[in-house]
Amino acid sequence: MKYDRIDKQLYCSNRAKFVAQMNEKALAVFNSNDIFPISADSTMPFQQHRDILALTGVDQEESILVLFPSASNPAHREVLFLKETNETIAVWEGEKLTKEAAFATSGIKTVYWLQQFPTIFKQLMAEASSVYINTNEHLRASTEVETREDRFIKKLKIDYPAHNYLKSAPIMHKIRSIKDAIEIDLMQRACKITEAGVRRILPFIKPGVWEYEIEAEFAHEFLRNRSKGFAYTPIIASGKNACVLHYIENNQQCKDGDVILLDVGAEYANYSSDLTRCIPVNGKFTPRQKEVYNAVLNVKKEAEKLLVPGTMMAEYHKEVGKLMEAQLLNLKLIDQTDIKNQNPEWPAYKKYFMHGTSHFLGLDTHDVGLWHEPIQAGMVFTCEPGIYIPEEGLGIRLEDDLVVQASGQPFNLMKDIPLEAEEIEELMNTH
Repeated sequence: MKYDRIDKQLYCSNRAKFVAQMNEKALAVFNSNDIFPISADSTMPFQQHRDILALTGVDQEESILVLFPSASNPAHREVLFLKETNETIAVWEGEKLTKEAAFATSGIKTVYWLQQFPTIFKQLMAEASSVYINTNEHLRASTEVETREDRFIKKLKIDYPAHNYLKSAPIMHKIRSIKDAIEIDLMQRACKITEAGVRRILPFIKPGVWEYEIEAEFAHEFLRNRSKGFAYTPIIASGKNACVLHYIENNQQCKDGDVILLDVGAEYANYSSDLTRCIPVNGKFTPRQKEVYNAVLNVKKEAEKLLVPGTMMAEYHKEVGKLMEAQLLNLKLIDQTDIKNQNPEWPAYKKYFMHGTSHFLGLDTHDVGLWHEPIQAGMVFTCEPGIYIPEEGLGIRLEDDLVVQASGQPFNLMKDIPLEAEEIEELMNTH
């Protein structure tokens, strides 16, 4: 890993929050992700399961966390199982966590090697009456691949059919949705790395540059700032490509007179940033482009004011829809007849703004959270309204990352990244 060790107090605190929600005589298990194969002996770069990461800080494969607050042996109330390291592994794969390093990382005193898991776990299960299992309950999850966690749960239910099974996901969604100050600092660092990328590409962009060249500039800047790279697949969409919401080919040449939609964000220490900016290829917006740009910016500024404690996300999105409707009327993209005849389930504004405005952000770019409960201080959301006009070959989306405050407007982690159209033009034309 490229990042500095994170204060273990974060993980001690998260485990305490989880344990406080557990039933009596219950045990909870969390598994690492697999290293996913491609073909032959090739694999995807390892990405740790975000839940075991949030509870331990352990960023390596084949790790298991067991929480059992009512265990008769106090040493077994929180236990970490790790792949045993040795000199041969250190030579071939790099150094893995020792028991001492695992404690320094996680704050967990009881660390066993993985081969001891079946024996010790059997002892713990004999005392437990129920088990919290960690299924993926993200609302947008669509997974066909069986994960290490999935395989574990399947075998667990066969081996221990008499236990009562409970869900970890609602507890983890609550814990992860409200960010600790340590996490906010890590997310701020990810946003500062993203800012460095933006400031690098503004003078670089000009007619004739290719989308993938811009992607390469971001990648270089992110990596040299101790990021693993992009927090998600980057969108570098020039001209009409910006009207494809998840355009990721990034293989077209940027033409004079077009606007490029850049949806990119660096990760840092597994925390995501998520930014969108729109840049004129030739360094100057046309009057129409600026008119649409400022309409989106107006919606964004007004929408941010609604991200306060107590707001319900469903109501928030309705209010943003009204803001967008007013802007689209001003742009003459819709009229009162369109509004009068609209389908309430798919309002007229949705023709030009068809996606949601905000999502949770954290260890995942589309982070877990409780969508049907009021917003709370410490939650982090994107705010990303957009207007997409295929017939004009123009798509504008603007996005920042916002921390909900106990009072007042949210804190913008991207407040230093150029946003006003005039500032972007100035930076592009200053050499």
